Amino acid sequence: MKNPFFYFLLFLFGVINAQTKVSGIVIDEGGEPVAFANVFFKNSTEGTITNDNGRFYMESDGNHQVLVVSFIGYENQEIELTSSVTYDMEIKLLEAAQQLNEVVLISGKQSKKNNPAVDILKKIWAKKRENGIRKFDQYAFDKYEKVEFDLNTIDSALIKKKIFKGLEFVFQDLDTSRITGKTYLPIFLNETFSKVYGDNVLKEEKEDVLGNKNSGFENNQAIIAFVQDLYQSYDIYDNYLKFFDKSFTSPLSRTGVDTYNYALRDSAFIDNKWCYNIVYYPRRKNELTFKGDFWVNDSTWAIKNINLQVTKSANINWVKEIYIEQDFEVVNDSLFLLKRDYMLSDFSFQKKEESRGVYGKRTTVYDNYVFDQKRPKEFYRKEINPLDINLIVKDDDFWEKNRLESLNKDEAGIYKLLDTLKTVPKFKSYYNLVSVLGSGYVEVDKWNLDIGNIYDVFGYNDAEGPRVRLGARTYFGQNDLWRIEGYAAYGFTDKKVKHGISGKILLDKKTRLIVSGGNRRDIEQLGVSLTATNDVLGRSVASSSLLTVGANNRLTNINLSALNFEMEPITNFRVAIGGTFRTLNSALPNDFSLDYVDADSPTGVSSEISQFDFNTLIIYTPGKKTIGYGVERRDVNDTYSTLLLNYTKGIDGIMDSDFDYSKLQFSYSRPWQLGGFGRLLSTVELGKTFGEVPLGLLSVVPGNQTFFSNYGTFPNLDFYEFVTDTYAAVHLEHNFNGRLFSRIPFLRKMNLREIIGLRGVWGDLSDDNIALSAPATINTPLRAPSEKIYYEYSFGVGNIFKIFRIDFNFRGNYLDNPDARRFGVTGTFGFNF
Repeated sequence: MKNPFFYFLLFLFGVINAQTKVSGIVIDEGGEPVAFANVFFKNSTEGTITNDNGRFYMESDGNHQVLVVSFIGYENQEIELTSSVTYDMEIKLLEAAQQLNEVVLISGKQSKKNNPAVDILKKIWAKKRENGIRKFDQYAFDKYEKVEFDLNTIDSALIKKKIFKGLEFVFQDLDTSRITGKTYLPIFLNETFSKVYGDNVLKEEKEDVLGNKNSGFENNQAIIAFVQDLYQSYDIYDNYLKFFDKSFTSPLSRTGVDTYNYALRDSAFIDNKWCYNIVYYPRRKNELTFKGDFWVNDSTWAIKNINLQVTKSANINWVKEIYIEQDFEVVNDSLFLLKRDYMLSDFSFQKKEESRGVYGKRTTVYDNYVFDQKRPKEFYRKEINPLDINLIVKDDDFWEKNRLESLNKDEAGIYKLLDTLKTVPKFKSYYNLVSVLGSGYVEVDKWNLDIGNIYDVFGYNDAEGPRVRLGARTYFGQNDLWRIEGYAAYGFTDKKVKHGISGKILLDKKTRLIVSGGNRRDIEQLGVSLTATNDVLGRSVASSSLLTVGANNRLTNINLSALNFEMEPITNFRVAIGGTFRTLNSALPNDFSLDYVDADSPTGVSSEISQFDFNTLIIYTPGKKTIGYGVERRDVNDTYSTLLLNYTKGIDGIMDSDFDYSKLQFSYSRPWQLGGFGRLLSTVELGKTFGEVPLGLLSVVPGNQTFFSNYGTFPNLDFYEFVTDTYAAVHLEHNFNGRLFSRIPFLRKMNLREIIGLRGVWGDLSDDNIALSAPATINTPLRAPSEKIYYEYSFGVGNIFKIFRIDFNFRGNYLDNPDARRFGVTGTFGFNF
């Protein structure tokens, strides 16, 4: 006889690890899937809703015996579970013979009036500013976050693919997602520990990142920046929740009753608090909405628990599934604080059930709340770089003390797995390939050089014909305190070599004092931006486009030398001063002229401009987040505004400079997230030149003769069609993210997105400046949009095949200009969520 204690241990182990997993599809009598049917374990508060295709997956740590499925107009189905794991069930619902008043039916179109769930929702709205940290003037808490990426839907066919030959060992230990029921392999883990401080009176918040660790890529700032941008914070009480650059309507939104169906499903005690359970699901398909349920307290009307799952019909790319859970801790009778936030995203090229992809899982745990400790406003404004890698990469002892949630077996194994993979040559090759495609540079470690940018190697224009370019930069690490880069190019038609070289050095980390300088001798398409900065190695795509509209022959030979001093005394407030010396002359004199009247020239006309300029530049980018502390940093987000003020003083006589003038320019760009109506991008530009200058130094209204959509330009203008010394321009572009097309039945499934644009410019040009450039007007008539505002409008369709956008551009006026283009089509490629 075996030892009875052995059987006891087996029994105890089974109880501790008791778990119920179920999955399947709910159909009607005709075999059609039933979307948003209610599925839950009997006599429990654990449940879910079927997706658009009638499918569900659910698991519980408890041992449940009965699964209940309900849908309006159908009889409730109770399915006995004979084992703890029951997959691929097919549950058929039968039409109800009669409606039973006592049965709470959760599905179908719900009434907005006389609906107890909507009445509860109104009480949540009234109290939401009094719940959680909003109740206090000041707050502070600890925040621990872990982000994990997993390869999912793994089967034997995948493991046997050639790409994994020699890497089979990584598939030895696979687990199953508790949300989707799919097998997955953990491949990346990032951990962050922070202290967060906030002031509801000052409306300020600050997060100090004290520790960061990730599996195998500790110093890869590109990966860390990607993770930071991908998973940004949100508040479920807000009207709209932003994920992957899209605004989803929150189920707690004041506009929720027009977007969701709500139904009261249950009520129960949770943590000794009486709570109501409300189920919600979208009224329409193809909108950025969720389905799920939440538990809300009956006295504070604070959320105790909520889960949100994005519907598969939602107009979002590369993401098949988004699932969110939030749990709130009951501190006292009136205080519910966020304790844990879990988010799972299934990234995939397709939304089919069987398609493979990558899970992105974020878990955030909050603890050690402290309230009403007042701090001065300067405390929130003054910050060191929050993602200084040298300061925040911590050892194991730090994480043992500060992890607010322990790593499970899979998570802990990722560190060991990546350490092993880094020794495998094949994995190194894959990693290097992805790095090259992402950065555009090929690393040569033994020389501390990067070769590239590979995307600039080939080009074409009318002056050079086919063109090749090869560049390189020094690269000792992502936080280099100095960097030198340069390139050489050759045109096969003009048979000339061009070059550019620049260098920069960070002298003071605290104020980010940077000295930079360089020289470029090349062919450029000037006048493609009104308020461009003097980037020595910068080059517009218009100078290298393989295909253009009309003659792209108004090109300039430029020899530019620059010396610049820049500092950032306050976060996101940059000040720069410097000087430039440039010579300009036409690259195609027979087609385009920069000639001007010059009394000192023997012929009375000069064809080359020599000019020394002193520049002062101020750039303010509130809300911008960066990573790194070296001479070059990476942006983490793109949701910030940009204010630019630029003063240029041209001084004649210095280095034989030709002109004395002043130029003042201002621009303001801002993205506007307009809730469920999409995203608006706006830009205002103003400028004035004081003094007499020739064509090469005037402000050219930026045209666009390429086939690429380029925000900030006028696609129906030719280069140099309008030239000004005083201007005011506005650009507006709004992306509805498919809100309109989703209401058109035959377009709904295509998930297209509608974009509208409006842009206008007014400008003036003095008679003196026209007279000064008179010799150039033979090939380039000088005209400013001074009679009336020149404007264009456009209609675009985005998300074509998920990667292509096409814009139809219309010219509003000045149709009598020579060769005026009334209509044009431009497009662009891009991978957008």
